[in-house]
Amino acid sequence: MSDGGDISSAYNEDSVLFRVLRHLGWENLANIGYFTLPTMPVAVLAGPAPFQRRLARRSLALLQTRPGQLVLDAGCGRGDTTAQLAAAGCRAVGVDIQPAQIDHARRRFVRCTGALFAVADATALPRQAAGVPLADGSFDRVHCLEAAFHFGHEGRRSFLHESFRLLRPGGRLVLVDVTSPTEQPFETLDSTGLVRGTWRFTDIEPYAQYPLMASAAGFAPPRILDWTTPVLHRAGQLCALFAGLASTRVGRQALCLRWPGLRTLSARDWDHVVAVVRAHRAIGRDTRYTAYVLNKPD
Repeated sequence: MSDGGDISSAYNEDSVLFRVLRHLGWENLANIGYFTLPTMPVAVLAGPAPFQRRLARRSLALLQTRPGQLVLDAGCGRGDTTAQLAAAGCRAVGVDIQPAQIDHARRRFVRCTGALFAVADATALPRQAAGVPLADGSFDRVHCLEAAFHFGHEGRRSFLHESFRLLRPGGRLVLVDVTSPTEQPFETLDSTGLVRGTWRFTDIEPYAQYPLMASAAGFAPPRILDWTTPVLHRAGQLCALFAGLASTRVGRQALCLRWPGLRTLSARDWDHVVAVVRAHRAIGRDTRYTAYVLNKPD
């Protein structure tokens, strides 16, 4: 895993950022969201949750699962995507390195037949998870949505090899991640360190490097989908709007009228959130958002 610090602090609901996100409507999916141009006005009023669910659906659809298939959901967080796989008739094993996230997932989906959860490092999988052997060639699909940026370069390489090992011939890995268009060090893009510090990671993978690492692991040439515009660019537009409003007294009052929970923020909280949101907006202009569909040859 990444050496960017304790990852649990990136998903601490007591942090100022997560308090704001919760008031804006983030539910249990911690992803950026997928925004279409006609729905942007809806996003301004409704908040991110419907668009986070849309991104999860699009990612899961790339798996092309069938009932009865065994699927590993790597970096499953609070278990929503794992539960969706189970609802589609799969046997789904969600793993996450954070015990608090897995505890939450187990409580939420205790009655969800077919969904199992275990604390495990996706870059160095144990022999079994939730009683399911993680043996060579035993899984039909592996899914990883917006989690691999936490792994670090060597962790991502290891995750690709682990996924290839785990998959049956003809199996598929869907990996969706923030990527870099060049090999430029990420710290030059995130000069303040606010983005890396917020999410506790050190780097992101260059866009062209993933296919090379996947090929080295044994995968066939990937299908690559560029979701930069509907994810990063449109989320960036929403970030710019929020930061602009949150920078003024009148704008803060307007935001509090729509989301009353924001009234709990102090002036210092507002200033911190504006700085973090602007840092994310700047990064979004210089990064990509990519879905890789990787098949193990028959």
